[in-house]
Amino acid sequence: MPRIIVLDDLAAEGLALLDAAEGIEYEIRTKLKGEELKSALAEFDGAVCRSGVKITPESLEGNKRLRAIVRAGVGTDNIDKQAASRLGIVVMNTPTGNTISTAEHAMALMLGLSRNLAPAHASLMAEKWDRKKFQGSQLSGKTLGVVGLGRIGQEVAFRAKAFGMDVVGFDPFLSQERAEELGIRKVDLVDDMLPEIDYLTVHTPLTPETKGLIGPDQVKLLKKGARLVNCARGGIYDEAALVAGLESGHLGGVALDVYDSEPCTDSPLFKMDNVLCTPHLGASTEEAQIGVAVEAVELCINYLNTGEIRSAVNTISMDPQTLKSLRSYADVAHRLGLLLSQWHGGAIAKCELEFNGEIADKDTRLLTSAFCAGLIENYSEDANVINAELLCHERGIEIVRTSNSGPGTFSSIISATVSGDGKSHNASGTVFGKDMPRLVKLGEYRTEAYMDGNLLIFTHRDVPGIIGYVGNVLAEDKVNIAQMAVGRESDAGGPAIGVLNLDATAPESAIVKIVENDGIESSKQIALPPAGELPDWLG
Repeated sequence: MPRIIVLDDLAAEGLALLDAAEGIEYEIRTKLKGEELKSALAEFDGAVCRSGVKITPESLEGNKRLRAIVRAGVGTDNIDKQAASRLGIVVMNTPTGNTISTAEHAMALMLGLSRNLAPAHASLMAEKWDRKKFQGSQLSGKTLGVVGLGRIGQEVAFRAKAFGMDVVGFDPFLSQERAEELGIRKVDLVDDMLPEIDYLTVHTPLTPETKGLIGPDQVKLLKKGARLVNCARGGIYDEAALVAGLESGHLGGVALDVYDSEPCTDSPLFKMDNVLCTPHLGASTEEAQIGVAVEAVELCINYLNTGEIRSAVNTISMDPQTLKSLRSYADVAHRLGLLLSQWHGGAIAKCELEFNGEIADKDTRLLTSAFCAGLIENYSEDANVINAELLCHERGIEIVRTSNSGPGTFSSIISATVSGDGKSHNASGTVFGKDMPRLVKLGEYRTEAYMDGNLLIFTHRDVPGIIGYVGNVLAEDKVNIAQMAVGRESDAGGPAIGVLNLDATAPESAIVKIVENDGIESSKQIALPPAGELPDWLG
């Protein structure tokens, strides 16, 4: 009989489902850690948790029984997904349960900050009556900037418009058409919106791309008196820059629900005027907690009873033999998505995938999902083959898939074209040998480039001295070239492309200097996984 352990406090409605589930035993054991947690996890087939428990590699070491961990909530930072994957443990989350609650909390912070609710309340509790001191400002007629327009960001935008606000948004994967449907004026860069907005709210995961997204330079770009709200993840705003902006009087206010390190009880912001802070309450509503608890319990029970996998963040729903036969091409598809996301560099409205050769007769849904996961990986938390297509569709990205099993240059090849913002980019990849991803076409150029590590791609005229010039620029910064591939459209002197695999990331100054050569049109650095490294959901 399957056994489930509940590791954190869970809404009664979730526990009622466990009580009613036939053939399921469960126990509630909260506040576990260390050896006690490790020992407890080894006794159960499934685990349901919130954010309180920390499931580390040490917690799972040697575990031969646990089959599923379900997080009642969105973030899975407290669960080591790589360690779980190695042991064959499915990790699932509940991505929709707290959307409305978080969106409403962002609006609550915006309103509370604008109307000085916290200091006015404190003043009244201190037996003072000072109306003039706490004069606020209204939201109507103001401009709100929203960074990240997934489920929560769109709900915030919808509510802001109901308050009479103009909404400006940034999301690399929100199409222009979808933005127009939502009534959002879309910008190409975060910095483009900063001088005109009165309020800023962020709804993105914390990734290398979003950490410190709003730093000292961005604070200077903001309109004087702008107010900032964060109900997403600590670290997206540089807190030192917020302190400096408040001290100088440039910022009108800051409202935070999340922090670099949690729990957080000591921050210089807590002692400053025009600051409103809450202890990570975005999902702390009765409705949200009921929603995520019920969904989490259902996910765990269904998986243990039937093997059904939904909302997984570290695995895919496919039998082992099919996965084994497609793993190398899924790796190629994932890398193509990562490459084209960076190569295109703008909002994408449409992706066209073409599968040619032997793989066309296989289940290309996995390959499509792997491509989408790569495409959106840097912009969405826990993107994987389970949720990637949905995340793309939510941003208005159309996915088109075609297959052709006829013979071609390669036994199998994946071609992808992404378009949007008035531009289009395409690339093709295949597998050399058993598991070596290769880029065989980029734009109109045929090539044979390694699809791993640090890539430097530059377009140029095919004239003598170009390759040497690029090599010299990189050498000045002691960046070594590991591999090189070139391709050209036709005869010497015409358009050409170079793809270099670098042993280290080149500094931005080198990328800029490369295009100073009259024969070089563009230069772009692309980050791909190292050779042989697979994402958790594929490995």
